[in-house]
Amino acid sequence: MMLCKLSFKNIRKSLRDYTIYFFTLILGISIFYVFNALDSQTVMMNVSSSTQDLIKLMMNMLSGVSVFVSFILGFLIIYASSFLIKRRNKEFGIYLTLGMSKRKISFILFYETLFIGILSLVVGLLLGVILSFFMSLVVADMFEADLTKFTFVFSSSACLKTILYFSIMYFIVMIFNTISVSRCQLIDLFHSAKKTEEIKLKNPYLCILVFILASLVLGKAYHMVTVEFLTLQEVTDILKPILMGAVSTFFIFWSLSGLILRIAMSIQKFYYKGLNSFTLRQFSSKINTTVFSTTIICLMLFITICLLSACLTMKNSMNANIRKLAPADAMFTANMNLDQYYEKYRDYGYNDSQIKNSHYTAKEMFELFDFDITTYFKDYIEVNTYATPDLTMNHTLGSKLDSIRTQFPFLAYDTMEPIMKISDYNQVARFYGNPEYSLRSNEYMIVADFKSIVKIRNVALKNREVIHLFGYTLQPKYDSCQDGFLEMSSQHINTGILLVPDSIVDEGYLVQNHLIGNYKTTNKEEIMKIENHINQLDQDSKTKAYLLPSGSTKLAIKEATTGLSAMVTFIGLYLGVIFLISSAAILGLKELSESSDNKERFKMLRKIGTDEKMIHQALFRQIAIFFLLPLILAFIHSIFGILFVFKFLEVFGNEELISSVITTAIFLILIYGGYFFITYLCSKRIIREN
Repeated sequence: MMLCKLSFKNIRKSLRDYTIYFFTLILGISIFYVFNALDSQTVMMNVSSSTQDLIKLMMNMLSGVSVFVSFILGFLIIYASSFLIKRRNKEFGIYLTLGMSKRKISFILFYETLFIGILSLVVGLLLGVILSFFMSLVVADMFEADLTKFTFVFSSSACLKTILYFSIMYFIVMIFNTISVSRCQLIDLFHSAKKTEEIKLKNPYLCILVFILASLVLGKAYHMVTVEFLTLQEVTDILKPILMGAVSTFFIFWSLSGLILRIAMSIQKFYYKGLNSFTLRQFSSKINTTVFSTTIICLMLFITICLLSACLTMKNSMNANIRKLAPADAMFTANMNLDQYYEKYRDYGYNDSQIKNSHYTAKEMFELFDFDITTYFKDYIEVNTYATPDLTMNHTLGSKLDSIRTQFPFLAYDTMEPIMKISDYNQVARFYGNPEYSLRSNEYMIVADFKSIVKIRNVALKNREVIHLFGYTLQPKYDSCQDGFLEMSSQHINTGILLVPDSIVDEGYLVQNHLIGNYKTTNKEEIMKIENHINQLDQDSKTKAYLLPSGSTKLAIKEATTGLSAMVTFIGLYLGVIFLISSAAILGLKELSESSDNKERFKMLRKIGTDEKMIHQALFRQIAIFFLLPLILAFIHSIFGILFVFKFLEVFGNEELISSVITTAIFLILIYGGYFFITYLCSKRIIREN
């Protein structure tokens, strides 16, 4: 009982020392609860069955991510506990001197960990419940749930899961504390604060050489992920620049740890101004032994910035794309004249009857299944696309083919190019509200919106490559692809459609008929009934002889997009915020440990007449350097990292990149900046102690 009271008094006495520890635990617990409580809230939502499936998939993924997050938070709690033990070395030394056994000290730490754990869990869960309410509203709005039937509930499963995971973490911390106390020596406990890191001035020429080489390797990694990205086909190809970047980051910090003090010492006016010499030597004494941890923090910040920026951009762009890239209610495509390429389509799983009966348009095929388009659609258009083996990407790239194939060997150059009459495309453009075009009898043009392929096609178009089609020779009207599309989607997937004059098209090469229309109703439930009716046509026995048109609808695209954007957003936020908290907490704890070690040195500064303002400025600069150094390099990494990510995700578009980067910056300022501010305030208190 006495040990229990002593533990409780210690916590009250050192409450301000525990600020970052409490702050980190409470944030971690609340975030853990919020993301694991989403399924309990979404159960109350009135959403479609397909949306419910997406929510279940999202929750399964979040559960897997939670396991990973628990390992990160577990490591963080153990790291924080090691700081707190180090902070109290002298106190433990006094206990041992007074005759207290190491076993009793372990019990004190046990009770303290228990009290801290219970307090953190209670406060963290309360904060998590509050945040969960607002998160539930966000999810309900995202999935367009009926909020009139939505009620907020406390998630007992998420609460139990949070308690279980964090109880395991605290139990591991207790074991760790017991081991740490059992190994401590009395003399080390009393003199640990007086020990100093030896400042080893590295050979400056070696540091310069290492810095230059590391920068060159890092530059090569940047080049690989931005310029050579299309040649990165295998996983090992992608891992190579990542490994190069990580290793070069380590050696950049290693070389800087030897250069910063040397450079500062050579600038005597700066070095001997105020307390700069003290600040820089204190910084150098620690940076020499923290190169590896600084590298890890830098890489974690890099991942955080890229992850948050990419996920938020993807989510915002996909939502914006629905309005632009899915402007009609429905589009159905009938594959026609499959018997021209009989064997090819047998390989796709079509049977002989379906191939032989593939001479009906989408509307005619629906009529065969007793589905009347005019009953459900207020307006619609029908257009065709054509294809011939005599016009593939090999032909459209012309004389530029060999050089492009060398750079991008993985493209399917033998695929037949889709061809449309200019009048048919203009019908689609009017229906979608997109620009229309005109062509002369000897001209062609390409509409596309997949940026990587657009760049490749533009090389040939700028070279004025001619094509030969249906016995005619055509030259490009424009020296670049024009923006446009046919198929509805939430992504920029159009790799290129050739538009040609109507008069030259051979109808014998018709391969697809497209029906695009708008429903008579705008009621979501009625639209769902129509689309369910269309989906049920697939159960008709006629499908054995006839191939139903494939379809994509605005409602289906929107639901799929919402589900994907929700998964991306929540997983990105979950991991990004946890990585950010971990990075900032580790830096904060390292700086508090540094301030604790430097307390005697700051006392010496006071004895020689240094005023408090100069001491606080020196402390602020020292902490700022530690926080800014990994952040600056992480920011440089993230510029190229974001470019790399969007090369692969450009089908979603990057129109919302600026707003996403601003949002990410706000997260950094609030969390990273918050930890910096708390660290500075706690450090000021530590060095003021008598």
